[in-house]
Amino acid sequence: MRLWSLHPKHLDTKGLVALWREGLLALAVLNGRTKGYTRHPQLERFRSQNNPVAALQCFLVEIHRVATNHGYNFDIRRLGPISSSACCEQLISVTAGQLKFESLHLLNKLKQRSPVLAQEFDPSKIIAHPIFVVRPGPIESWEKTEHK
Repeated sequence: MRLWSLHPKHLDTKGLVALWREGLLALAVLNGRTKGYTRHPQLERFRSQNNPVAALQCFLVEIHRVATNHGYNFDIRRLGPISSSACCEQLISVTAGQLKFESLHLLNKLKQRSPVLAQEFDPSKIIAHPIFVVRPGPIESWEKTEHK
């Protein structure tokens, strides 16, 4: 499961579809509708919020918006009822080191599956998903990597 901190506009088709699917899985986990992935480290930052489900729904709303702009038909009803004010209140901290790690991780994925996109990809121009506020710091403690 990869719930990218970077803005979904940076993802290719495969990445965007996978993020939607994995986000829906994460939502099922937080809603107690699955037995798997319940301790997945990518969920820590959502679980730390006052309303974890609302935070993840807000995360997914932006993914839906980007997908719709690309002509995809993701079913927003799968998120359940969403309070419009809740998304304005959900801001989660993410480190600059995490964002950098994810941008390089995405670049490596693009080199494998979309070489043309990889050539156009500039990790220095990556922005965060709007639910995240970037602060200084290394790769997040929940990230599974040997490069900390």
